[in-house]
Amino acid sequence: MSTITVKDGTTIYYKDWGSGQPIVFSHGWPLSADDWDTQMLFFVNRSYRVIAHDRRGHGRSSQTSDGHDMDHYADDLAALTAHLDLKNAIHVGHSTGGGEVVRYLARHGESRVAKAAIISAVPPLMLKTAANPGGLPKEVFDGLQAQLAANRSQFYFDVAAGPFYGYNRPGAKASQAVIWNWWRQGMMGGAKAHYDGIVAFSQTDFTEDLKKINVPVLVMHSEDDQIVPYADAGPLSAKLLRNSTFKGYKGFPHGMPTTEADTICSDLLAFFKGTAKAAA
Repeated sequence: MSTITVKDGTTIYYKDWGSGQPIVFSHGWPLSADDWDTQMLFFVNRSYRVIAHDRRGHGRSSQTSDGHDMDHYADDLAALTAHLDLKNAIHVGHSTGGGEVVRYLARHGESRVAKAAIISAVPPLMLKTAANPGGLPKEVFDGLQAQLAANRSQFYFDVAAGPFYGYNRPGAKASQAVIWNWWRQGMMGGAKAHYDGIVAFSQTDFTEDLKKINVPVLVMHSEDDQIVPYADAGPLSAKLLRNSTFKGYKGFPHGMPTTEADTICSDLLAFFKGTAKAAA
């Protein structure tokens, strides 16, 4: 396996395929680099170099007790890009991974980066506060932690079989293979990392991070996202970014890189090649 060891001793697993302009993929909670397999195959077959890592405490990386916050996530990503000496890279983040990408760009600068894309991503802030009245109440996230602590296996099955892929919508045709692959990835990781990660993705405020970013960023979000509600996420991030293209979707689920892979891959490719058109 390909791994690096970061400064606090945590081992980070990554995959690195192909050659050409690098695309670095950051996955969602509580998954792994495997969640990007469809996109990695798509882009490696179009002469890109594709890289994806398992976040600390997730997948095949160390099940460390500490460091499950956006600063550590961003620092681990920076360590990986430095280790691989990436230049002119494109960073793509889904959900929590979108937050990781935003924090990485704001915290470590853009000298290695050409563009970025955030999909169904958690910025600017998921939590309801006085300054963010459209967010979700803290009780929602406390409930997620309680379910994880009580029966992580059942909780992960229920998330994948229901709101993550929109399989709870009338007429939806659920894929058992997709559900079990989500469950498999989740159960590979560490309960402590995933428990703490709920706080990281829900309570981190990325407002100032977004304002610092200069590279072009594609923001992709669906109006039917049941995990990261649309109105308080994608459109607001696009407004805070200096150089954004917003792409809205209707009827796609939070996990649209999997269920709507053809559309998402096509739209990403258009953005990478500079032919993307904004659409709401």
